[in-house]
Amino acid sequence: MQAVPFVVRSSWVSKTIFLTSLSLVLASCGTNSKMAAAPDQPSYPSTPPVPINWSPSTSSLPAPPACMPAESTCTPPYPNGSNDFPLTVSNPTDGASVASPMNVVASATPKNPIFFMRVYVDQLAVYFTFTNSINTQLFVAPGQHTVEVMAEDKQGYISSTILNVTVTSQPSQVTISGIQNMPGWQSCGADFPPGSGRDGQVCASGNPNPPTSSMTQNVSSPSMDGQSAQFSMSGPNGYSNELYFNAIAGGNNVSHFTYDLYFYIDNPAAPQALEFDTNQTFGGYRWVWGSECNFKGETPPMWDVWDDASGIWRESSVPCNPFPANTWVHLVWQFERVNNQVHYISLQVGDQTYNVDTYYNNQPDWTLEEIDNAFQMDLAQPPVPYHVWLDKVNLTAW
Repeated sequence: MQAVPFVVRSSWVSKTIFLTSLSLVLASCGTNSKMAAAPDQPSYPSTPPVPINWSPSTSSLPAPPACMPAESTCTPPYPNGSNDFPLTVSNPTDGASVASPMNVVASATPKNPIFFMRVYVDQLAVYFTFTNSINTQLFVAPGQHTVEVMAEDKQGYISSTILNVTVTSQPSQVTISGIQNMPGWQSCGADFPPGSGRDGQVCASGNPNPPTSSMTQNVSSPSMDGQSAQFSMSGPNGYSNELYFNAIAGGNNVSHFTYDLYFYIDNPAAPQALEFDTNQTFGGYRWVWGSECNFKGETPPMWDVWDDASGIWRESSVPCNPFPANTWVHLVWQFERVNNQVHYISLQVGDQTYNVDTYYNNQPDWTLEEIDNAFQMDLAQPPVPYHVWLDKVNLTAW
């Protein structure tokens, strides 16, 4: 069975690539030697909550198209609407001058369970998470901007903080390095697990009985730099899959991406496919660059790329030659966002570079804003255990 990117799809080979977010819990400290009592949470309700009409079982979208608090279409309208729980934005501060990518750190502490948090830049949604904290990098064009961080709990209460920020500059290229060891990685099998925010929706697809799979970070051997990540796959059921994903950034001020990594596999005859993906989502649209080395779905094996608007894999002209066992293989994808299309530019495997030069339409009507990377393991039939190590996983954006 083929693997697919981190997206909700209708076919039996569908998967999802994309996303929840980096969730680093914000810590606080004080200078007083005598600890002060924490203030009580505000009492609900001081104003009515915003009605919640979205759930994974009632909508095909992966997240609610929540109204922006600055708009009068909210119920109730801001600034007179719900603002009933603490929301702290520790970075950036109001009036700050920062470089892009801009680090945004925030946390919300509602009495009720959190529903989601979202970041807007000049009223454009650029980052989303189902967690109650944010620590991410946002690509924002130089200039003056209004940044809004908002949070909603599962009862419909909303808090929002609005900041005025000046972005002074952005380098010609920005590289996010060592992604394999960054916090925020999550995983799912055929469906999203309970409590994920998207519980019950299709994730990695395949056999509904999940495999036995795990991720271990900061592995010293095998490793190129002493800090690889090990991914393991086994189980009694063939055609079962596990997706690992990390929403590492957000924003709309970058449109070119280089996904550069090394991988090492102990049993190259075992997997059905190995999948490597990058995604960008903002303003209600998603651009998916999904790729898989399809070992057993085609003869001869080929690299497939994902056509998100059609919801199917497309065979490329790049051969997927068997990888040597216990050897580091260099993989480099060049991607580009061109208006409402994704552009697969080229693929480098080892010392061989292939011109792909293929365009597909993006997917409209998608929320859950982010820039993320993902890696997926597929178990063949009959199932044979195997391990993959990733190292020096970098994403360069400009």
